[in-house]
Amino acid sequence: MKGRGLGFLIVLLIIGGLIGSLLGLALGNVWPVMNQTLPVIGFEPVTIDLSIIILTFGFTLQLNVASTIGLLLAFIIYFKL
Repeated sequence: MKGRGLGFLIVLLIIGGLIGSLLGLALGNVWPVMNQTLPVIGFEPVTIDLSIIILTFGFTLQLNVASTIGLLLAFIIYFKL
């Protein structure tokens, strides 16, 4: 890993996913398979009312084929650096 931390990996994965997603949207008309969405990962928002504060937690991750390729490339780049 050469001194790279978990934070660097997370940032690299986010950038790889975003670039892949943008490329999937841009190339979706030429290669429709690149814009095909995969099943949604995550959970619906949950609200906790503690009378003085209301907390809402939720997480949803919707990937397409191109963003998955971007994530894999970012992961490979992380270990090659």
